[in-house]
Amino acid sequence: MTTSAIGIDRKKYTQLLSRALPARITNDTEHERLLAEAARLMDKDEDELSPEENTLLDLLVALIEEYEEQRYPIAQATPHEMLHHLMEAWEMTHKDVWSLFGSKGIASEVLNGKRAISKAHAKKLAEFFHVSPAVFI
Repeated sequence: MTTSAIGIDRKKYTQLLSRALPARITNDTEHERLLAEAARLMDKDEDELSPEENTLLDLLVALIEEYEEQRYPIAQATPHEMLHHLMEAWEMTHKDVWSLFGSKGIASEVLNGKRAISKAHAKKLAEFFHVSPAVFI
């Protein structure tokens, strides 16, 4: 019996669910268990996964992401932290971004956290690093 709404075989999917027993994760033991289930599915080639396995994997990933976002929240980086991170990722030094600020003095003040990143500078930085200007505001 195929469920037409999502294109999976109900019987096969029920068997996968009964083996994996996915549920909202409330502790590290369940987190590890569902991570192992997801890893088992991800070890297969993507084109070898059945529609039922793909659906289960999507469910497991959603449950794992929800738990990890609650358990291990990532603090929002400041605009200065983002600038330093991008510069590090691009292996850049202060000299590489001076031209974006118009002068060495302004660049130095911004990079040392003594001056906020202006909207005009945020636009230039965003264009240069290929990110949204919101990253720097």
